[in-house]
Amino acid sequence: MMHDDGALAILLYDGAYARAHYAFVMAAGALAIDRPVIMFAAGRGVHALARDWSGLHDAGDDALVRARGVAGMDTLRDAVIELDATLMACEAALKLCDLPAGRLLPGVQVAGVPAFLEAARGRQIITL
Repeated sequence: MMHDDGALAILLYDGAYARAHYAFVMAAGALAIDRPVIMFAAGRGVHALARDWSGLHDAGDDALVRARGVAGMDTLRDAVIELDATLMACEAALKLCDLPAGRLLPGVQVAGVPAFLEAARGRQIITL
């Protein structure tokens, strides 16, 4: 199935704040122009979908980002949720990071790689 609506699938596999922040920038931007988005967090990237995302490397950089007038992680995550992105966290990565599913943002689907790949079928995939 090909998507002719510009649908995106964003794979966030890294636990660095900068990559996670940019993944949400890309998601929010795409959603703002009506491009559907699926974001799949794998590896240490699952921390980006936790209610408390301080498990990201260099999470403290968010204060500098906000001080410079750029949307911070909380603002971006709220926008992506409000604009109806599909958020998925890798089940294996949650286990590896010892992050219980109950600590994820509301609405995050816990899934394996096959479920992500099926959902991403025909979409442009961006990996961060």
